[in-house]
Amino acid sequence: MSGASREALASARESLDALADNTSVDAAKLAEELASVTALLDREVSLRRVLTDPAQPGEAKAELARRLLGGQVGGECTDLVAGMVRSRWSSSRDLVDAMEELAAGADLIAAERAGDLDDVEDELFRFGRIVASNPQLRAALADKVADKAAKSGLLRELLGGRANPVTERLVVRLVTAPRGRSLDGGLNTLSKLAADRRDRMVAEVTSAVPLSDEQKQRLGEALGKLYGRRVHLNLDIDPEILGGVQVRIGDEVINGTIADRLAEAERRMAG
Repeated sequence: MSGASREALASARESLDALADNTSVDAAKLAEELASVTALLDREVSLRRVLTDPAQPGEAKAELARRLLGGQVGGECTDLVAGMVRSRWSSSRDLVDAMEELAAGADLIAAERAGDLDDVEDELFRFGRIVASNPQLRAALADKVADKAAKSGLLRELLGGRANPVTERLVVRLVTAPRGRSLDGGLNTLSKLAADRRDRMVAEVTSAVPLSDEQKQRLGEALGKLYGRRVHLNLDIDPEILGGVQVRIGDEVINGTIADRLAEAERRMAG
């Protein structure tokens, strides 16, 4: 997003956080309502253009949103959407992207309130690894002509009773309404949003054998000091690295594996 949209999104995030401070607000219900508004605006191109038209007064656009949504969604959702359309957006598509992010954010607030945010982060990561290692599952979930109900049913069969309800809702929405995103990209975005709820970074840690609780604690503390933020560890096992650990944070890779050291030694000998 460019300038105006970034500012509008930041304001919308603050509004969502303000709602989150009110425990009487049903965050899970708000997430579903925001998701329904996202689907509406994604489908109705002319409507979202009207709601983001810079030539129209912000209050007039907010009133239009209230008339359209009144009685369809709750007051909190209506107020949030009205506030968003008052803002200036660089493109109408940015409004839909922001609405989608807020829907996910509301679900993550529900998980946070229940003390389940760590579980949701871990489940999103593990689901991503499962998909990455299963080409048939990936193809089935990414099939653009497959029936949405069939995809939803497959996911509920895979996740139902095994994953947190918030994880299930987030993944089902991602798969049934990808809006041009890849499954991998969407899962990474959701993981980052979950980490941001606690102002943490996400580190993907790969080791040859499971790390002990003490090792995980030391690694988390070391990475926290290095980056100046709390770091959440997503753990994966890969015997092929032989020993040591590989840490990936965003685009940065810290490689301390034995396999990497052997490969480096071979390169030096060949040179």
